[in-house]
Amino acid sequence: MKNYSVYMVLCADGSYYTGITNSVERRVSEHNLGFDRKSYTFSRRPVKLVYAEVFFDVNAAIAAEKRIKGWCRAKKAALVKSDWRRIVELSNGHPSTSSDTVLEVKPRALD
Repeated sequence: MKNYSVYMVLCADGSYYTGITNSVERRVSEHNLGFDRKSYTFSRRPVKLVYAEVFFDVNAAIAAEKRIKGWCRAKKAALVKSDWRRIVELSNGHPSTSSDTVLEVKPRALD
């Protein structure tokens, strides 16, 4: 059974790069060797692996990669620390990150 990993590296400039691969060790090595001059990490080497998660379904891995790439830096840092409480706090619509407006929800009967 083939597996896929979503990985995140910390770049020398302090930024994060998230990708997908079938070999994390090989891919991190490629980033550090600078195989692709056009890649985000080329001018930000060396990079250090800070997170990896294995998937057995390529579509699930791609979805996870896209989701993480859309996160703010603070949320990515929380993932690296496995700080699940902070990840929830930083999620869209969570009370700690929403405006001060409180919406009152009133139940209504279904007809």
